[in-house]
Amino acid sequence: MSLFARNALIALGITIVLAGTLVLTVDYLNRARVNQLSAIEDQLSIDTLSLDTQFSLLEAAPCDSAASSTALTGELSDLGSRLSYAENQLGTTNPQVVRLKEQYSLLEIRDYLITKQLAAACGTKPVTVLYFYSNANDCSNCDQAGYALSYLRDTYPELRVYSFDYNLNLGALQTLITVNKLRPKFPAFVINGKTSYGFTSLSNLESRFPKGALATTTATSTATSAKK
Repeated sequence: MSLFARNALIALGITIVLAGTLVLTVDYLNRARVNQLSAIEDQLSIDTLSLDTQFSLLEAAPCDSAASSTALTGELSDLGSRLSYAENQLGTTNPQVVRLKEQYSLLEIRDYLITKQLAAACGTKPVTVLYFYSNANDCSNCDQAGYALSYLRDTYPELRVYSFDYNLNLGALQTLITVNKLRPKFPAFVINGKTSYGFTSLSNLESRFPKGALATTTATSTATSAKK
């Protein structure tokens, strides 16, 4: 066998090995990706069922459970963080991610309604923010707005922030949008019933809260880094 033929066979062998390794690596990563999503979905399913049960208990005895409602909002926030992680890892259009986001949005809406029930029945004065963003490349400041709201939520634990993907095809969400007469202009905020649009800075966002509203909440001594 000539030197040229031998080198050609060696090169072919190396190419086959590399191709095979690439195929196996891609297959492994795909399976790991599916397993990761399944694990997140399983955990979210458990959490959503737990939260839904807690909502029912709060509805049964709202005023007696007012303190528990604040803790429940913290759990809802943690659930949102896990969902954001899944969305960042797997993409905003992944069918399973979209389904989980729909479940989470329904839980947020239910918590918001319970908060309003508590305010009416028990005389509480919550500070609520409905935040609407878009993943359709038509909101250049949505990330910054999300970071700012996360900072405020971390600084003022009793502040209730509910984040929604405006374009999510969910009937309850679209009804919430209609009730608040929101336009597809992002980011959009409904702070204690008052609607505003756009984001420029944290201080500007804080100025949109009712006078003294943030001061009535309990600020933590140190705020953690803001995340959307």
